Amino acid sequence: MDGWRMRLEPVLTPAFHAWWRFRRSMTLGVRGIACDAQRRVGLVRHTYSPGWHFPGGGVEHGETALAALKREMDEEAGVAIAGAPALLGIFSNHANFKNDHILLYRVDPWTPCPPYENGEIAERGFFSLDALPRGVTKGTRRRLAEIFEGAEISERW
Repeated sequence: MDGWRMRLEPVLTPAFHAWWRFRRSMTLGVRGIACDAQRRVGLVRHTYSPGWHFPGGGVEHGETALAALKREMDEEAGVAIAGAPALLGIFSNHANFKNDHILLYRVDPWTPCPPYENGEIAERGFFSLDALPRGVTKGTRRRLAEIFEGAEISERW
């Protein structure tokens, strides 16, 4: 990422989020869980937000949730969806915005593709559930426990 953008990011991101929320009464995002042949889970670390997350992002105006999921998995994780993703749940994300919701999908099957390098993703990788990187977000950890360990499902991200 360019040096000027890194210096301005702490100001630009909150300003952009405030503008986004002002324009939209509800926000909708998608995230995808993709596992590789070794059952490792794909995670990304953004340049503008702390922690490790499932790949994903916002559903743009006029875009379907599945189109957004395909775009975000391609761009962020280098995962080209090859089958029909399964919707695992709809979660409220009120910690970030009072009317934000996330659709979580299981992506299987998929094939690798080159990720889009635009400076948005600082790191990406596939990690074993017993060797997750430091800084995995609470919401991501909750979903992993629900899916892989049988933990009680929460409505909140």
